[in-house]
Amino acid sequence: MAEAPVEYIASITRQYARLGYKPYGWVYNTDTPPWQPVKKPLAQSRVALIASGGIYRRGQVAFHFKDDTSFRLIPTEVRTEDLRTAHFAYDQTDARREPNVVFPIDTLRGLVHEGFIGALTEHAFTFMGGIYSARRVREDLAPALTSRLVAERADLALLVPV
Repeated sequence: MAEAPVEYIASITRQYARLGYKPYGWVYNTDTPPWQPVKKPLAQSRVALIASGGIYRRGQVAFHFKDDTSFRLIPTEVRTEDLRTAHFAYDQTDARREPNVVFPIDTLRGLVHEGFIGALTEHAFTFMGGIYSARRVREDLAPALTSRLVAERADLALLVPV
């Protein structure tokens, strides 16, 4: 039996209301993003993981609430049991029990081992979604992440939203 899709906008709207936050201001882009074809086979590509589930590594500072546009560098060789999560907008029970549900690092390492993808970047990149300021994402977070992706010679990125 197929599962129904998650109605995430309605779900997040209810969650924010329960938490006493004002309704989330969804960003609607009317421009079509430019098409960027993959330039080489996946088996030869360096893949970056970017996840918005508030994952951090033991010993790093946890994310704080409301408009935290910082990000964490997580070595891609991190032990899964050293991963933690801090996020205000979703139930973290499953993510705390099994971080791969929001940060699929073990799956990606397996794909490298199988030769399906060439390599992972040295670091994965995590931040806490639910940022109210689209301007701060556009002007601060996105350029900083882009700079790191270039520095780590990523050929492509897997974006994992929560």
